[in-house]
Amino acid sequence: MTYRLGIVMDPIESISVYKDSSFAMLLAAQARGWSLYYMQPGDLYVNDGRALASTQRISVTDDTEHWVDYTGSETLPLGSLDAILMRKDPPFDMEYIYATYILQLAERQGALVVNRPQALRDANEKFFTAWFPDCCAPTLITRSSTQVREFLQRHGQLILKPLDGMGGESVFKVDTADSNFNVIMESLSRHGTRFVIAQRYIPEIAQGDKRILLIDGEPVPYALARIPGPGDHRGNLAAGGTGKGVALTARDQAICRQVGPVLKQMGLVFVGLDVIGDFLTEINVTSPTCIRELDSLYQLDIAGTLIECIEQKLSSAG
Repeated sequence: MTYRLGIVMDPIESISVYKDSSFAMLLAAQARGWSLYYMQPGDLYVNDGRALASTQRISVTDDTEHWVDYTGSETLPLGSLDAILMRKDPPFDMEYIYATYILQLAERQGALVVNRPQALRDANEKFFTAWFPDCCAPTLITRSSTQVREFLQRHGQLILKPLDGMGGESVFKVDTADSNFNVIMESLSRHGTRFVIAQRYIPEIAQGDKRILLIDGEPVPYALARIPGPGDHRGNLAAGGTGKGVALTARDQAICRQVGPVLKQMGLVFVGLDVIGDFLTEINVTSPTCIRELDSLYQLDIAGTLIECIEQKLSSAG
């Protein structure tokens, strides 16, 4: 059966084809004969309670020089699409939230939205780890500089970061002798008006920050360990880290068994867990990456597995 797939993402002209997970999903869907409808958040709108969008029909080619062709434009009810991939990168701001409201209407009006809009709002990528304390290193979420300093005294070294960042942005490592502690907290918390997450520093970051991909709660058997560059504490590829493929450990599998069923129940079909050493540090639900890197390393077809999962959901719903 031919399905109609919409995708909401950042400008497709600006992607890095060789590593873009959204593009991998488009390739996989097209290979199965699906029709592709491309949108940016500004193309979404609501008229008298109906979720609509100005879409562009596209075809894609796995070519780093010329990867997308526009084959027509169409304004249509979002509910007329079979499935919609919400792949807009953070920031997770009010504009992002408004977009999820529109997509939630589209869901009510007939489309399968991946990931589910309500779940995108409920599962902040850093905060949601608090639902799984047994999987995490000691963690504090607060606006209080005093509380963070006391937490630092107990644990010696911390990672401090905002709740709305991505790609390693504004991630600080501090210790008890750090003379910049006050200014870091002032900057991150905006003088106590915004929440900050503090996590005990995990020295196993030297072996990599593992990105584990889950499809409908089930993990891909390999992870991409993102290893910090010289003199850095961040493994994010966007911050200069390098990727190394690794098999999941028994501890990784145990974390997935605890977290996966909850994600599946919430309608979070495609998720990236970040694990350092034995500890879960983030649950990425907005636009997790690393499909193409893992496919290349292990001859996988992760996006194909995802599209097959979506097909099964559409078939059972129909």
